[in-house]
Amino acid sequence: MANHKSAIKRIRQSEARKLRNRYYAKTMRNAVRDLRKMTDKAAALEQHKKVSSMLDKLARKNVISKNKASNLKSKLALYINKLA
Repeated sequence: MANHKSAIKRIRQSEARKLRNRYYAKTMRNAVRDLRKMTDKAAALEQHKKVSSMLDKLARKNVISKNKASNLKSKLALYINKLA
């Protein structure tokens, strides 16, 4: 167990951050999953703007890496372009 005040505070902070990151990562995965289920191109394009914005924000905050965000946005764009 931690012996210093600063170490105890660091443990509290990292635990709170871990929970917050887990929430945002799960929300992102659900948004991507919902977008992949869409069959209407217009609705998918509208949703893609929101999801890509979310991915950029999470990459900026280091919840996910910028490469993962970029790869997801690219794959989703390909999926939307294939919709008829």
